[in-house]
Amino acid sequence: MIEGHGDDSYKYSRPITVNFSSNIYGKADLSALKAHLCDCIRGIDARLPADCLSSYPEPEPYTLEARLAARHNLPADSVCVTNGATEAIYLIAQTFRGTHTAVLQPTFSEYADACRMHVHRVVSLYQLPAGKERYRLPEKVRMLWLCNPNNPTGSVVEKERLVKLVEQNPQVCFIIDQSYEHFTLKSLFSPAEAMVWPNVLLLHSMTKRYAVPGLRLGYVTGASNLLHRLRTHRMPWSVNRIAIEAGLYLSEHDIDNFPDITSYLQETARLHAALEDVGGLEVWPTETHFMLIRLRSGKACALKDYLAGEHGILIRDASNFEGLDECFFRIATQTREENDLLVKAIRLWFEKT
Repeated sequence: MIEGHGDDSYKYSRPITVNFSSNIYGKADLSALKAHLCDCIRGIDARLPADCLSSYPEPEPYTLEARLAARHNLPADSVCVTNGATEAIYLIAQTFRGTHTAVLQPTFSEYADACRMHVHRVVSLYQLPAGKERYRLPEKVRMLWLCNPNNPTGSVVEKERLVKLVEQNPQVCFIIDQSYEHFTLKSLFSPAEAMVWPNVLLLHSMTKRYAVPGLRLGYVTGASNLLHRLRTHRMPWSVNRIAIEAGLYLSEHDIDNFPDITSYLQETARLHAALEDVGGLEVWPTETHFMLIRLRSGKACALKDYLAGEHGILIRDASNFEGLDECFFRIATQTREENDLLVKAIRLWFEKT
């Protein structure tokens, strides 16, 4: 689904000044990273790699994979770096072409889109089996995709439940997208923990963690035999040299002005309560920094157009997520001041409608 994701400010004539539509943290200070990449492009520092624009990257990003593997205490062949987590999604779907696949909905549309592109037989699940079903998935399913924390609901499947699901379904390959793993206080699988199972792949997003969506940088961790199969289908030079160098830099340097997750989620809780106080909104509980909201009357697209046109505020119309309807929208927490602007603007919309 190329159309229909968030961050579509280009559709509006009025400049967007506050963007709630993307789950990327918008206030990160990337100046040190930018300065480093500029030095790499100009080739002015002998300690840095040769001019990034005038030489090919590694055919496969071996150096970054080794760096990330060391960081996670994994063998180097248990990390596969990709051109964003989205390339990983399509690469997995291609590698396991024709599989009978289940997707836990509502969630990121690219899982099902990628699988259908590669002739998977895709079914939707709206809840995971529990103890009374002995945690067993439907008999024909051989692959399960779940996002944890989940986009757009913000929910998290408890680690203990996932362990039972993985162990009770050894015939199923579990694709667990942990792109938002740094934005929750809930316990999730670490790459080293997930390595004990031969049927688990974890997706990780440096794009989300470091607020660099323009670079497209993600990676997969899991058992080396599974990653070997992925690499046989990976296109050479799929990760460009600037992205690789950014990944190497970020693996050793954090970015400035990134929020403390505890404080950030406290502000999320404050925003959640303020939106509930508006009335006319059903605000879903969340375990991360974004939340799903349902209008009790009216359409999300109308609210989105009003906020963009009248206030320069952008939200994510969530009506195109499978299982949701035209009343749903999603927002990601911003600064306290910006969050208050959103609440005030939504109040005004209700007064006008």
